[in-house]
Amino acid sequence: MPSFIVEGGRALQGSVRPAGNKNAALPMLAATLLADGPVTLRNVPRIRDVETMIELLAAQGVQFNWTDDHTLIADSKNARAGDPDPALCAKIRASILLAGPMLARFGRVRLPPPGGDVIGRRRVDTHLLALQRLGAEVNVGTTFDFEAKQLKGDDIFLDEASVTGTENALMAAAAAQGRTILRNAASEPHVQDLATMLVLMGAKIEGIGTNTLTIEGGAKLTGADVTIGPDHIEIGSFLGLAAVTDSEITIEGVRATDLRATLFGFERLGVMAQLDGGSLVVRKGQPRRISEDLGGHVPKLEDGIWPFFPADLMSIALVTATQCEGTILIHEKLFESRLFFVDKLIGMGARIVLCDPHRCVVSGPSRLRGGVVESPDIRAGMAMLLAALAADGTSTINNIGQIERGYEKIHERLKALGAKIERRD
Repeated sequence: MPSFIVEGGRALQGSVRPAGNKNAALPMLAATLLADGPVTLRNVPRIRDVETMIELLAAQGVQFNWTDDHTLIADSKNARAGDPDPALCAKIRASILLAGPMLARFGRVRLPPPGGDVIGRRRVDTHLLALQRLGAEVNVGTTFDFEAKQLKGDDIFLDEASVTGTENALMAAAAAQGRTILRNAASEPHVQDLATMLVLMGAKIEGIGTNTLTIEGGAKLTGADVTIGPDHIEIGSFLGLAAVTDSEITIEGVRATDLRATLFGFERLGVMAQLDGGSLVVRKGQPRRISEDLGGHVPKLEDGIWPFFPADLMSIALVTATQCEGTILIHEKLFESRLFFVDKLIGMGARIVLCDPHRCVVSGPSRLRGGVVESPDIRAGMAMLLAALAADGTSTINNIGQIERGYEKIHERLKALGAKIERRD
């Protein structure tokens, strides 16, 4: 397996541009199945999860053509019904996003349980319940079997604000006959990007960016030219990178409306960033002093559904907190295994008490030392990379395929900022 060899303790400097949002690219690729003409997707991240989704769709007859490094044309006119490859589905969580568009186009689809990061239980009940309300018959065994002669709109209350559950329901509803109202819908930036794409294809959707989406289904969906938004999780990762290495970094091409909770959360850690038009500037010499609650009480940083602090940035915030003065409670509410990488940070010298699967107390600043560590999942892997760049000495990070599933050419981009990092096969 490939690995990163990282020499830490170096200040970085320069500009970096975030890739397109991975979590937008995946459902938008799935949605190309609904179009009766070519769809041009711009700002597509060249990462392993995207490559896997393209392989899944190509196996169903979708034709793809890269016109430049990040622009992809998808043509589904020759797409055919069939069961997606179980081996490919096992690689990514996003394989479940094929359920809605394939059901809408072909009337049936059989999917194995999705793969992806092992960060705790990741239920798919919301997907099944929403598609059933739209008229699908669902049989669950070793596979998920969906069948529907005709999808029909309905008034649906989602049992949780699931991002992928909302996306599946949104794609199916756009092709269904009649009006669909999705209540308690997720509203993350990537959900908004998918909804905007469907509108450009001819769908009628109201309430984009809110928790109630109204879809007038049944309109013919055509080809479109769509740009994927910047990855706000990658932006938060670079913000944490600047903080832990005490570096001055400019993050270009950001979308300010995506960053309110992220900036608020990092400010609690004493890390300030300035929005300058479409750029986010992080100066060196940050205070890195955790703000206490009123009365001197220990503060808490917790995640939540949008617009709260993103769950995918909790690992990055946790590593950042190890380099900040003070004590903070990190409360990961959504996934019960996401904090299990903290033992690796403790081995590097971090002062962390793991209270339970969802909470830990971080007391900083800690002087980290290099070591040999693993990348357990995409976000924890990136967090370990930040820890290695902040640590004294040399670190080896194994299983970096996890990081590369979500961060495009990350070692090359870090080297451009002055990091000493080598990728070894």
